[in-house]
Formats: sequence, C-alpha cells, structure tokens
Amino acid sequence: MTYPCLFRNTLVALTVTLAAQLGMAQTFPDRPITLVVPNPPGGLVDTSARLLSEPFSRVIGQPVIVDNKPGASGNTAYQYVAKAKPDGYTLLISYSGYHVGNPALMDKLPWDPIKDFSPVALLTVSTNVIAVHPSVPVNNLTEFIAYAKANPGKLNYASQGNGSVSHVGTEIFKQTTGVDMVHVPYKGSGAAIQDVLAGQVQVFISTPPSLMQHIQSGKLKGLAVTGKTRHPGMPNVPTTIEAGLPTFQLESWVALYAPAGTPARVIAKLTDSVKQSLGLPEVKERADAAGVELRYLNPTATDALLKKELPYWSKAIKAAHITLD
Repeated sequence: MTYPCLFRNTLVALTVTLAAQLGMAQTFPDRPITLVVPNPPGGLVDTSARLLSEPFSRVIGQPVIVDNKPGASGNTAYQYVAKAKPDGYTLLISYSGYHVGNPALMDKLPWDPIKDFSPVALLTVSTNVIAVHPSVPVNNLTEFIAYAKANPGKLNYASQGNGSVSHVGTEIFKQTTGVDMVHVPYKGSGAAIQDVLAGQVQVFISTPPSLMQHIQSGKLKGLAVTGKTRHPGMPNVPTTIEAGLPTFQLESWVALYAPAGTPARVIAKLTDSVKQSLGLPEVKERADAAGVELRYLNPTATDALLKKELPYWSKAIKAAHITLD
C-alpha cells in the first residue's frame, strides 16, 4: 500500500510550505520594497507614491523604491505586479481611473481587477477641479454651462487620455448638464496643461496637483471643485454643490495593492505600516501642499470601494460610448 506514504509526503510538503510562509511573514521585510506606479512622474498617482515612500520606509524599516512603469493605459504596471511573486516586496500604486475604468474599456484585459490583487490600503483621494482658460467669457459655473450650451461644439476639453478619469468625468459632466464640447486627448497631464494654458484647449477637469498652481496664479479660472467641501489650496473656488450643480461630483483615488496570494500576515504588516505613515503630521502637510487628501482605508473597506465603483464606471463609460481608440 502506497497511500500512507503518499499522505505522509503530502503532509510534509504542506507543513514545509506553511512553515516557509510563516517564516517569511515573521521576518518580513528583510530587503527593499518596490512601489510600481502606472503613471509617469508628476500628477496625482506619482505624487501619492512619493508622499508615502519616505515615511513608509522609516516605519517599515527597509528602503522603499518608487518604480514608474507607464504604458498601455496602465496595463504595463498592473500586469507586472499581477505576475510578481506574492511576497510583499512588489506592490502596485493603483489609480482608480485604471482599476475601475480599464475593465469596461478593454475586452481582453491582461489582469483581473479583483482576482489578481489583494488590497492593502486606500492612500489618497483627490477631488477634481473644473478649470477654463481666461479667454472663456464666464466667471462662474452657471455662466459657463449657459455659454457652452449657447456655443455647442465650439469649446474643446482636454483629458489625460482616452478612458482616463478626466475623460470619463467630463463626459459625465456633459451628460449631467447637456453641454456639447469636443474631446482632445493627451498623453498625461503635462501636455494637456500646456495647451490649456496656451488657450488652444479651453476646458480641463482634472485633479488639484495638475491645476492648483495655475488657478492660484490666475492663469486659469477655477469654476468649481467636484467634491463635497472646498479645497484648502483653493478656498475661493466653490464646490459644485455651492455652484448650483449638486448632481455632479467626481473623485479620483489611489490605493496600494499586493499580488493576489500574498500571505495575510504580510498584508497586515504592510497595512499597519501604511496607516502609521499616513498618520504622521509632516505627511499631511506635504499632502496639503500638493493638493492631495490623505484618506486611509483598511483592506476590507478598500475592497468594498473597488467593488462599488466597478459597476458605476462601467455604466458611465458605456453610456458615453467611450473607447480607447
């Protein structure tokens, strides 16, 4: 009879595996941790990664490296982390525009938004700002909507690319208000901002890290922020609720994810270290200066946010007939 021997061998193998995982969890981390960013330097996602990396390194006791891997609408970074060893050393700085948008934009997505990743924590949330070039003859959101309706198709709006939050969000704005504007996609915020500042494109709905300094300097008009409260860096810019458009709100979020299968004790260590890092006063000061709101959520709450937003964005994208072409 070989069954008892087979059973013993299987039990030994399982015991060795569990012991190895337990040992890894107890010694984690013993080498540098890499934060993979799906965007180029600058903007909300990269800013969030760099806000976290230095205090995270101090709290967790190992170097934390920010590795920008832009490309393929975020898929380069997401696929890279999805296939990484689930040991806690390769983590994804996830952007809501990719994590909840790409599944509705792509038929053959090379990663699964839920099955391929384990949530660690929500890091930051950013409201968006409706900004226009000074050449647009309006002073508030109500005047802008009226002007856009009176001039259908004559205003251009910028986005960070097809399917980005700025693209989907502006299409939701169009659906909400009934205005008609022409979409001009760019590859990231930098190029979009340059053309908006030059007046070649008149409208941009994007996050404060991209727009705040230009609104503060008067180079752009800030008509409204798309959250429930005013932004501390732009105290004179009303919310959409205050500006008479309470049905339009738009937030972008950034979260930390590990590859699926990462041991629970490693996830717990990472989560606790993130919570401590985001709670440091100097991190909040830096976030406020960058126009980013720190908003920690634990893995369970982060997972619930993702599962809530996936169907919402899918519906909005399909309603606007948005594609990546």
